[in-house]
Amino acid sequence: MNDKSYSESYKNAGVDITAGYRAVELMKKHIARTSAAAASDIGGFGGLFEPDLRGIANPVLVSGTDGVGTKLKIAFTLDKHDTVGIDCVAMCVNDIICCGAKPLFFLDYIACGKNVPEKIASIVSGVAEGCVQAGAALIGGETAEMPGFYPEDEYDLAGFAVGIADRSAILDKNTMRPGDVIVALPSSGVHSNGFSLVRRVFDVQSPEFTRPLDILGGISPAQALLTPTKIYVKPVLALLEKIRPRSISHITGGGFYENIPRSIPDGLCARIDKRAVKVPPIFELISSKGGIPERDMYNTFNMGVGMSVIVSEQDADETLRILAQNGQEAYVIGSVCEGQDKVELI
Repeated sequence: MNDKSYSESYKNAGVDITAGYRAVELMKKHIARTSAAAASDIGGFGGLFEPDLRGIANPVLVSGTDGVGTKLKIAFTLDKHDTVGIDCVAMCVNDIICCGAKPLFFLDYIACGKNVPEKIASIVSGVAEGCVQAGAALIGGETAEMPGFYPEDEYDLAGFAVGIADRSAILDKNTMRPGDVIVALPSSGVHSNGFSLVRRVFDVQSPEFTRPLDILGGISPAQALLTPTKIYVKPVLALLEKIRPRSISHITGGGFYENIPRSIPDGLCARIDKRAVKVPPIFELISSKGGIPERDMYNTFNMGVGMSVIVSEQDADETLRILAQNGQEAYVIGSVCEGQDKVELI
């Protein structure tokens, strides 16, 4: 810690730089969990990473960036900050693996009204846990104390990830054919999208929001909604070692109708059987409480499918087997057919 840097004037303006130094010290133990491949200590001007390029003939870097969004309002309500970092990592690395790439490293950005070192360290503990789940190194980040811009007890959280793939291994949706099978990888819940609508449905300041409900298995709506986004990196990478999927979709904002078409070539359609989709109770509660039509639900939320993988019909059983061997539940929700709509729910 830098014990010589101190500005009373800056502190009187609302920025305590010594709190920033203490936050860095507190978060170092969490960062140390993520990877030995990081080539620099936290606290410098840039994060260094030494990639292992063995076995990669033509390396291509794949990047992704995202934030947690207004799900953070739920964390503020519960005063629980150690899981939203997982969401932040997940939103980036789950995008990266859709290309067939392996995440390498991650950086975070936290902007807050007041730097409370213990709170910042708690946020970063979640980021570190997400990196561990993704097999990525947390090599740096930034904490910005911005009094007057954010309320003292609030913050924003965003991140940036970089992965790598051999050019020959990058997935090509144009290999897709009619008869290919659509495999669903279940979500852990709402993940980190649609929370502006969620907060119109629920009064997050109401006592009912934190009251356990039988429909949710004895937990409250707040707890269910704060469940962190599932990170699919390791089971999907295990799948990619044996199977070449046609395409992979990360089901985020825009739900089925926006995300699945991004992985479907022109002239083909992903036909999904809604009866096959295993919809968790939290979505049923949101729909019934908010009076939200079914199509809007599928056009906003993941509806229990955090990721979809399209494979050839002959690879379908092996795909399910490999994913199960790697601890990932998966099941078939539809198939590819000829059509112009790119996605059709029947």
